[in-house]
Amino acid sequence: MAERGAPLDVIAASLRRERARTGLSLSEVAKRAGIAKSTLSQLESGSGNPSVETLWALSVVLDVPFARLVEPVRPQVQVIRADEGPTFYSERSDYVATLVASCPPNARRDIFRISAEPGPPRRSDPHMPGVVEHVVLSAGRALVGLTDEPVELAPGDYIAYPGDVEHIFQALEPGTRAVLISEHT
Repeated sequence: MAERGAPLDVIAASLRRERARTGLSLSEVAKRAGIAKSTLSQLESGSGNPSVETLWALSVVLDVPFARLVEPVRPQVQVIRADEGPTFYSERSDYVATLVASCPPNARRDIFRISAEPGPPRRSDPHMPGVVEHVVLSAGRALVGLTDEPVELAPGDYIAYPGDVEHIFQALEPGTRAVLISEHT
């Protein structure tokens, strides 16, 4: 019957993913859907055999379309061209940050393209506790990292540093470009 029934492995993975997205406990989702906690546990482990009514109730509680629970996740491709995305300019230095990818639900990172020109450094005040910034320099040269101990980077170089302390980005050559990932832990 499993071959003709619901795609149990897909349903199990979907339920775990969507429950994690909502932050709800196994007990809370089961209670809101009107099913036994053991039933939901079996479904999440891929060993249950859900009825359409159970899946509908779960899709309502998890606030997702029914199809999201029964269809395999398909990779999503997103392309942002070099001149696209919301752009933010520094008031004190020739530094431009373009948001490439904002943090999706349950992830904690943002990705920026950086364009900077020689001049005063871009000084950043400490961000939220636990933030780590990752920078890969793609063109030019720059001093990047903690304000008191920046590191000179060349194209292809990578640096990670705590973003919850004061830090800088200072272009040393015209046309300096980088990718910055701000990771929130």
